[in-house]
Amino acid sequence: MTFSIVRPAAALLLVMTLVTGIAYPLVITCIARIAFADEAAGSLITRHGAPVASRLIGQSFTDPKYFWSRPSATTPQPHNGIASGGSNQGPLNPALIDAVKQRVAALRAADPGNTQPVPIDLVTASASGLDPHVSVAGIEYQMPRVARNRHLSAENIRKLVAQYTERKSFGLLGEVRVNAVQLNLALDGVSDRTPVAGSASN
Repeated sequence: MTFSIVRPAAALLLVMTLVTGIAYPLVITCIARIAFADEAAGSLITRHGAPVASRLIGQSFTDPKYFWSRPSATTPQPHNGIASGGSNQGPLNPALIDAVKQRVAALRAADPGNTQPVPIDLVTASASGLDPHVSVAGIEYQMPRVARNRHLSAENIRKLVAQYTERKSFGLLGEVRVNAVQLNLALDGVSDRTPVAGSASN
């Protein structure tokens, strides 16, 4: 009696393991590789044949010549792709208040002449800790500092920003945002003598 119960159970376990543990993942992976090759590979950005970033994961920038990303609460380092998560600190948490004050101070120190209010997304972490995007207001706030440190005209930077600005999904979901990782990588290859798409050569 026991054998008659164990045998079909073992057979079912084996079949389901083959179907759901091997066949299904292989089929889905093949479909993804064919239909969504870039996304399935991690949406990687390459330079000289080597991956340097992903369009989906933020990076920390502290040099004044770069647009700074949103803060990240992941550990042990910011924007850690295997430790996605927020700080879970409430708005009245003293630790969050102190962190925001420090981030505001760092932004002010990097651009002392800028008296504009600091956009909230530049001093608070996203829920995932991996967001590569910055609000349009966050980009506008930082633009004078980046232009000054790179000796670039604001016009050229704005045209480059427009290339990496993403609209609301389906025209309804989310907010207009700028991918700071892609923008910073593009800035590294631009001088004020470099024609930017949509601009005339100097």
